[in-house]
Amino acid sequence: MSGPPPSQRRSAAFFDLDKTIIAGSSALAFSRPFRRQGLITRRAVLRSGYVQLLIMLSGADAATMDTLRRRITALCAGWEVTQVREIVAETLHAIVEPLVYAEATELIAEHRVAGDEIVVLSASGLEVVEPIAALVGADCCLATRMGVVEGRYTGEIERYLYGEEKARAAREIAAARGYRLQDCRAYSDSITDLPLLEVVGHPTAVNPDRALRRVAEERGWPVLSFAVPVALRPRIRPTAAAVAGAGLGAALLGASWYGTRVRRLRRSMASGS
Repeated sequence: MSGPPPSQRRSAAFFDLDKTIIAGSSALAFSRPFRRQGLITRRAVLRSGYVQLLIMLSGADAATMDTLRRRITALCAGWEVTQVREIVAETLHAIVEPLVYAEATELIAEHRVAGDEIVVLSASGLEVVEPIAALVGADCCLATRMGVVEGRYTGEIERYLYGEEKARAAREIAAARGYRLQDCRAYSDSITDLPLLEVVGHPTAVNPDRALRRVAEERGWPVLSFAVPVALRPRIRPTAAAVAGAGLGAALLGASWYGTRVRRLRRSMASGS
């Protein structure tokens, strides 16, 4: 993915992905197509959905995110990287497009007009994040990178782009491009991204969890509410749409399934109480 030449860019706009650009978890959105292809079992899907429910209810604290990370990496051990990429490419538009916030696409468009480099930083896996970033018109992305041996995931993580690691990534990009971090912007929903928000001159909380909202209010940071997911195909540039064809559909269908699962779980809890 590429945007304007570095000499024409003024600064960078760093975007978190989940609940900032898309409504839901990119890491879990592909559960259903992965299950259809035999990569995971129904029980594994339900367990992953339970962890996601905990995140929604209690916020993405470090302990919960670590649990989610360990479960996902354990699930992926032995998967063929090529098969994962093919599944993502085949299901990308159907699953992810309806999850993308209209407000996020508008904000990204504003940064593009301003000449800023648009960078997606996500703790989700690169094979999922990269095509989504292309779909929304990002210039580049950095994401969690899994270990691979002979074309299969080892179950180990080479780089976990989470917490302080996102701030480090922003510093690396700024240094490589010659940006001043004071001029850069960052957008995130989670208190776990506080290091990233603190490293730039213009932090913004988007759909913040309770802890991040409290910090944003104390420090006078802008708080945005994104609430309108919209299909991108009529809105996106033809070049971006062509790039996106390599990968966006799966996140939406999985999220739709997940929403149904959460509603059933809540009804079950209510009837049992």
